[in-house]
Amino acid sequence: MNIQPNPNEASLHAVDYWQVIKNRYGVILMTLLLVFMTAAVITYVMPRKYESVAVVQVKPPYRLGGEVFSNNSAFSPVTQSFFNTEFEVIRQQLTLKGVVKDLDLQAHWGMSEEECIDNLQGIINTENYRGTDLIEIKVRHIAPDDARDVARSVYNAYKKRRMEKEIAEADLSLKELENAVQAQNDEVTEKRKQRDNFLSRAPRVIVDINGLTGGSNVESLVNDIERQVELARNKLNEIENYIRTIAPLQSEQLLRSVANLPNAPPELRSLYSQYQDEIRLLKTLETNGYGKKHPTYKSKSADVESIYAQLLKDTTSFKDSLQITRDTAQSDHDTIKARLEELRQAQREDVMQINDYLNSERDLAAQQLILDKLKEKLNTSRIDWRRPQTIIELHQEPRLPQVPSSPNVTLNLVIGAVIGIIFGIGIAFFLEYLDTSVKSLEDVERYLQVPVLAVIPKDVGILHKQSGMSPDSEAYRILRTNIEFNRKNPEDNSLTVVSGGAGEGKSTTLVNLAYICAQGGYTTLMIDADLRRPRLHTFFGINNSVGLTNYLTTELVLEDVILQTPVDNLFFMPSGILPADAAGILNSRRMSELIQDVKQRFDLVLVDSPPILGVSDASVLASEVDLTMIVVQHRKLPRNMLMRVKQSVENVGGHVIGVVLNNVDVRSDSQYQYYTSYYTYYAPAETQMSGNQSQPSVSTAPTNSSNKPTAASSKQNTDDTLY
Repeated sequence: MNIQPNPNEASLHAVDYWQVIKNRYGVILMTLLLVFMTAAVITYVMPRKYESVAVVQVKPPYRLGGEVFSNNSAFSPVTQSFFNTEFEVIRQQLTLKGVVKDLDLQAHWGMSEEECIDNLQGIINTENYRGTDLIEIKVRHIAPDDARDVARSVYNAYKKRRMEKEIAEADLSLKELENAVQAQNDEVTEKRKQRDNFLSRAPRVIVDINGLTGGSNVESLVNDIERQVELARNKLNEIENYIRTIAPLQSEQLLRSVANLPNAPPELRSLYSQYQDEIRLLKTLETNGYGKKHPTYKSKSADVESIYAQLLKDTTSFKDSLQITRDTAQSDHDTIKARLEELRQAQREDVMQINDYLNSERDLAAQQLILDKLKEKLNTSRIDWRRPQTIIELHQEPRLPQVPSSPNVTLNLVIGAVIGIIFGIGIAFFLEYLDTSVKSLEDVERYLQVPVLAVIPKDVGILHKQSGMSPDSEAYRILRTNIEFNRKNPEDNSLTVVSGGAGEGKSTTLVNLAYICAQGGYTTLMIDADLRRPRLHTFFGINNSVGLTNYLTTELVLEDVILQTPVDNLFFMPSGILPADAAGILNSRRMSELIQDVKQRFDLVLVDSPPILGVSDASVLASEVDLTMIVVQHRKLPRNMLMRVKQSVENVGGHVIGVVLNNVDVRSDSQYQYYTSYYTYYAPAETQMSGNQSQPSVSTAPTNSSNKPTAASSKQNTDDTLY
């Protein structure tokens, strides 16, 4: 079997995590209990504290005249930093000094002022309601009366300190505003004097033009008047174009052109449209056969002539009005142009004086505007300061607490339980990480590269002592079948059972395997070669005073040391008297001859041996028999020790046929439930124990001819046990 180690053995599936928790639930429960009890004890010994709460609304500083008067950055519009600052102000020394003095805590608590302040800072906590201006002042103390009184006194001390600060800041702000108004008034007076001085020296024409146009300097005045000249010229040109257009026209052309002018009166346009309608109607009468002397035709013709006469009259009036408009536009153009020439002349004469005057006028207006705003702000601030202000408002009066607020027994116990579970699971996974024992079939096959022959459930008893056929016997049937099909040579019928250490269940495994093989028709011999601590005789209640050691050290024959058990086809060779040199006795020619002899007499020879690590007996036996089977107790032997077990067998020339994974808790290890879930399905519902239940007696060992089945019969017995 060529099985490579899994490079991702550290990775676990979710099912594997759950498996670890199930396997280590005892550690988790113990850790949970310890942490939970620790939390309970700590909660019990913690002092009981009572909490009283005052809820206050903290408002921003006064806005005198619409502005925050304080120069301190802490007194700014309400932000989170504002509340954070106020939290600390409430708990600072200057505020708490007022609490100590108000409640006379030095005498009440028997402490100095500094100690009282330190104690207050430890029991006072402030919090803000998110999204509101409300602040909670929480006080926790072992005395409920003190908690209530301190909460109320903290509110009063903070309010008093805040009001004193607000008043001082407001007085300072008002005084600064008054000084600013006086200084600005002096500045305006000075600017007015400068303006009057420039005005007395500036040309009179510039002053008049400035008053008319509102210009700020000479250049802007010139530009404005130049634009006015340009507009007047454009208007004059437009009117002259109209006059030139209609001057050479006569009769119908004149009427049509005048009616289509953009500035033609609406009445003229309407009358011309009516004239055209009457002309079309007159032509329609002619088409319909009306003669010029027909009354209807003569009536319409008269109407056309009347409208035409009115049009000529209105057109003549419009032409006259255009001429008048042209004369007016010419006069305006000449007037503005003359003013422009006058301004340019004045500019050439004294540009500096004009600019000085205009600048002084502008500066005076700006300073006067500042003065007006300062006066308005000062008056508004005085009015606001006289209005009653509430910067701290109490919304919840501190109450006398009836029950302690801490410790929170339920919360502490829940936290203790949660921490216990988390810590327990962490310890469980840490122990699982440190545990290098065999945990699964894959571990065995990965590290030893030999198959797992069977998985034996936990707490399996001695099968031949049970009243009926146990479902656990199916595990040994699987073991028997796997041994039969994993041995390469059918003649390899001697097998020793070894383990890495004591208490892994190899003797029990050997007895139950021998019993199942005997039930299947195999003539089976069990040899107790564990000359350190023999146990096989205890399973059958047989005296082991005569056995293997007697045969190896004396001239006894096999018939003298092989006993018939109460089970048909099952024979047993006890260990005999325990020798001083067990390894030396086993490593002898007579032992080799014994193995060869019993192999000829029995279908299967099972040899029990001591643990292979630490003593050499098992290694000697492994070299004498055909096959070696390793029994590994689930989650006991480290992997490196298991590999040494196999190496010890192979070093003496032994052949490891496979491994039996023993004492597996299939209820907690779900991966093995599939392996053993069909035992009860295949086991008979009720089976009577066969064989004689009386005390065993000595009998003659089977001979080669009478007791060893033929090859055909042996094969038939094997087939009968397969499922």
